[in-house]
Amino acid sequence: MRGNNAMGILFAYVNEKRVSELTTKRVMASVPYGGRYRLVDFPLSNMVNSGVTKVGVITEQNYQSLMDHLGSGKAWDLSRKREGLYLLPPFGTDASRIDGKIEALNSILRFLYNSHEDYVILSDCDYVCNLNYKDALNYHIKSEADMTVIYRHTSAPDGIFNTVYTIDPENRVRDSIVRDKNNANCNIGMGMYIIGRKKLIELVEECVGKNMLDLERKVINYCVNNMKVVGYEYTGFAFQITSIGAYFESNMALMDPKVRAELFDPQNPIYTKTRDDMPAKYGLGSAVANCIVADGCVIDGEVENCVIFRGVKVEKGAKVKNCVLMQDTVVGPDSELDYVIVDKDVEIKQGRSIKGVDTYPVYIAKDSKV
Repeated sequence: MRGNNAMGILFAYVNEKRVSELTTKRVMASVPYGGRYRLVDFPLSNMVNSGVTKVGVITEQNYQSLMDHLGSGKAWDLSRKREGLYLLPPFGTDASRIDGKIEALNSILRFLYNSHEDYVILSDCDYVCNLNYKDALNYHIKSEADMTVIYRHTSAPDGIFNTVYTIDPENRVRDSIVRDKNNANCNIGMGMYIIGRKKLIELVEECVGKNMLDLERKVINYCVNNMKVVGYEYTGFAFQITSIGAYFESNMALMDPKVRAELFDPQNPIYTKTRDDMPAKYGLGSAVANCIVADGCVIDGEVENCVIFRGVKVEKGAKVKNCVLMQDTVVGPDSELDYVIVDKDVEIKQGRSIKGVDTYPVYIAKDSKV
């Protein structure tokens, strides 16, 4: 893929209602993950590793943390004199809420008109995966398709919202439906599409005129009936953040070395904003087992099966198991946490006991004091 042949568009806000606990003060794209990353790091790194050097990020509201994280795009080698990273807030609309992806694309039509790339890669920010778009784009070109949808053949993680495709033996998409129940073996859309830039502009203008603003529920079926739409199957590791339970499960999956090896492939690294800090410090009485611990942490208590972000402090006598502790959290002395997701800048005071279960972890909101 030539760097100037394809551009990327990320939808930073899509599906954030599914994890409303995590997105009250941030967009979906800036949800922390895995000890040091944000969800936007994965689709953005996938595009950069695929040779895409121009990426627009469409935001909605609560995008301050996303702006702080992305900055100029330097961490992804997108701080350039020409092209690079573009943050596209909700300008051109009457309100900060956007009804659908087509309306969002309509608000950035000038950005699309002024671009020169032949193809556009569209992606949501709710999937954790390491996907190289080169093969998908080559398949799109070779098949002479008008649109390519990227999907996984698996069980539906969220039957109410996920798009399910019917694909014939020649990989032609014949139908799409947003099911109201789970299906054990189906082709689940990943919210990723490849389409020609000029074709996308024509499609957006036509669909806006017909008031078809929902890409998954209305536009895809329209495209299936009027264009050549093909499917490209992704077979690697992927985790969709469809609920607070799925978020917890996807973090816990990182304990598996095989998952980490595939997700953080050195040949296709996942980039993120750097925050230089001292190495994690472990006290003389501490005990740590099967954990992912970021730099800047101070561990004086007992920690087991946890994902611990930067700057977390676990004080003496505290026992933390099966938890996700986000940045700069403090767990006080003699506290006990089990199956808990703790957001950023939370203070757990001395002697507190908070316990959930694996299927329903307890969530503590950002800036809370417990």
